[in-house]
Amino acid sequence: MVAVAHLAAPLRSQVYTVIDCVVSGWGPWSDCDTNCGSGSMVRSRRVVQAPAHGGRHCPSLVQRRACQEHRGCSADSDVPLRDETAMLLPGGLYCAQFEVTKVSKACHTDSDYKALREGATVCVLCETAALRRDLKWRCSGHGVPGHATRFYALVAPHCHGKWVKAAQNPDKRSDCCTNPDFIFV
Repeated sequence: MVAVAHLAAPLRSQVYTVIDCVVSGWGPWSDCDTNCGSGSMVRSRRVVQAPAHGGRHCPSLVQRRACQEHRGCSADSDVPLRDETAMLLPGGLYCAQFEVTKVSKACHTDSDYKALREGATVCVLCETAALRRDLKWRCSGHGVPGHATRFYALVAPHCHGKWVKAAQNPDKRSDCCTNPDFIFV
């Protein structure tokens, strides 16, 4: 009988240094990817040092943000109107109905603006004094049906948000117009 010896290789202990990912600073934002209306811009950064030996993973290398562009809009386009911002006072000639889609927390702290809640429908009165000739006798911030526009509260400037105008203006005799939540100024 022959005895077989199994020899184990000597253990070598190697110490590896943990290397976290290192990225460059952000590059410049690209141009808006549209000439008329809502679009997006991107910027990127690169990996300077890849992670190794269990180091932290690399963060996102690309950022994207929304943009609005008007330089390529035709004269009869409604896109510039979507970029308007309404100024409000707690509340004529006509009224408009809006569905609130986004609202800042500051609106929740002022009782005059309690009607501004996400998902709520609010009525805004356009009085004669607020009509603007350059807007074809509309109030500034009147908006475009079906498109989100911005608003902010005139006496509570940290109260702001977005809303979408209803397709039709309510009848002047409706409760919306006789008891508006706000007025355009």
